[in-house]
Amino acid sequence: MDKRTCLAIALHPESLIARKLMRILTIGGYGFSEEAFFKRLREYHVDTFVDVRRRRGMRGSRYAFLNSIRLQDRLKAEGIRYVHAVGLAPTQDIREAQKSTDRHSAVKKSDRLRLSDDFVDRYKSEILDRFSADFFKRDLQGAEVAALFCVEGPPTACHRSLAADHLVELMGVGGPVEHLRP
Repeated sequence: MDKRTCLAIALHPESLIARKLMRILTIGGYGFSEEAFFKRLREYHVDTFVDVRRRRGMRGSRYAFLNSIRLQDRLKAEGIRYVHAVGLAPTQDIREAQKSTDRHSAVKKSDRLRLSDDFVDRYKSEILDRFSADFFKRDLQGAEVAALFCVEGPPTACHRSLAADHLVELMGVGGPVEHLRP
């Protein structure tokens, strides 16, 4: 360990240790079966599950396991901590901008491959630029592997990838973001 690292540990041990230990992953719901979803979380040793949805319900039986109460019960049984990070969820206005683009392009949310430029710009300026990492420092204390979750399958089609990249940069946590896929 070099002198600068030793000094950083001495001055701010809690933040440096968190940076060295925590990995941030993302996972979407679409495309997973219930068992495959939880298997993937176990394979990557996720200990903290961060739900970045504003509305935490899913329609239909195929993804009922991702409805908030059922999801929280299963995560608890798996020994995975659940955190609802509503501060990272897009506002209704930002979501409406994406819905408008999807309608104009005749793309269903479940089939979307990327976010619109308008959504990305607004999400960054209205959500991420105002977000304080204090949430992570407090609510994710002790987390080693945190998975940010929302419903869209491809990470490029969902705000969770923007949030994860921002948090890695803001907090200096370990490594690049990994996106867990079915």
